Amino acid sequence: MLNYFISMVLCITHSNDFYTVDIVINRLKESGIKVLRFNSDDFSYKINFEYHKHSENQVLKLITPDFEITSDEIQAVWYRKLWNVAVPENLEDDYKKIYNQEYLTMRSIFFDSLKNVPWINPIDIDHKISDNKFEQLKLASQSGLSVPKSLFTNNSQSVKDFFYTECNQQMIAKLHGALSRSMSGNTPFFPTTIIQEADLENLDSLIYCPMIFQEKIEKQYELRVIYVDGEFFTGKINAADSVAGSTDWRAAVDTRPSWENYDLPLVVCESIKTMMKKMNLFFWCFGYNPQKKTDTIYF
Repeated sequence: MLNYFISMVLCITHSNDFYTVDIVINRLKESGIKVLRFNSDDFSYKINFEYHKHSENQVLKLITPDFEITSDEIQAVWYRKLWNVAVPENLEDDYKKIYNQEYLTMRSIFFDSLKNVPWINPIDIDHKISDNKFEQLKLASQSGLSVPKSLFTNNSQSVKDFFYTECNQQMIAKLHGALSRSMSGNTPFFPTTIIQEADLENLDSLIYCPMIFQEKIEKQYELRVIYVDGEFFTGKINAADSVAGSTDWRAAVDTRPSWENYDLPLVVCESIKTMMKKMNLFFWCFGYNPQKKTDTIYF
């Protein structure tokens, strides 16, 4: 994708992001590429910006505590994470709406000023795909990958019907979105949860929080697949020794899941490449279950 030399990359993330972002930034720097980290939540009172238009040229300048740069200096963007702008603690409630409106508008203008340089991933396409798990599952299925039977609903009766008629009483539940974004492991999140028959009588709160329900796919281990513009980096995760982690490895607090390198079969790689082309994305991370019933991709 990047067929010319890049000397300046802007990394868009947020202030609570660490570990992965740090490794990638350090590796880019070791390769002689200048990287500027821009925390999206800091596009607020914490920085200064200026928008200039001279004849046909439009330049947006950012002045942060760490750097000063104009949009025409940026040659590529690694879009990793986006978060809400920081709001001053002493700002009165009456002003918060207009504060968010204007800062978010200006942040969007800044991103738009970079539309002619390579992005991994293009932010508008990334959001469109990330915000629609059923579109992800549809494109995966169209690309030759198996996906679990799925239901997204706020209707408790539909869940009960799905449990008996589609899932053979083997079902899990998950949220469509994330409760938080952090690498620390101590922030709120809702793990993938097994739904037992007795749980079907306690679905009254579903009207306040629609959820995704899927058939439970038996597994001995699962894979975490990272796709980067045609290349694959796959980790085999074994959390079978953990009671909580056997369903969702992220919830394994009683033991540390083991990780191993794993080579995906060529036919699976080709299907994933097809899916990524349909998504028009260069980077994606997802789970894959190669065990028992069927090879199943899940999001």
